[in-house]
Amino acid sequence: MKTTPDTISHLLGQLEPLDVDARAMFGEYGLYCQGKIVGLVCENTVFLKPTPASDGLEEAPPYPGAKDYRMVDAETIEDPSRFQALVSETHDLLPAAKPKKKRS
Repeated sequence: MKTTPDTISHLLGQLEPLDVDARAMFGEYGLYCQGKIVGLVCENTVFLKPTPASDGLEEAPPYPGAKDYRMVDAETIEDPSRFQALVSETHDLLPAAKPKKKRS
């Protein structure tokens, strides 16, 4: 089941006032914090990139053939301060994006 726009709207509402947005990617969504991808939203489920911030969360691939990500449970999503802290800490622990090379 494809992620619904209502799910994305709810997630972004729970993450306010963080600088977070969701961008459509391959039929699902990438979750970005301050311009850095921190996870995916696939089949109405939030999957964060693995970091020490998300230790203890269940691991599963967000789509067939993908590496395991950390699944965020509904209880965490419904607690805005907890969800915001998890996304913010994940962002802080991930390396900076590599600059894109200019084509000649």
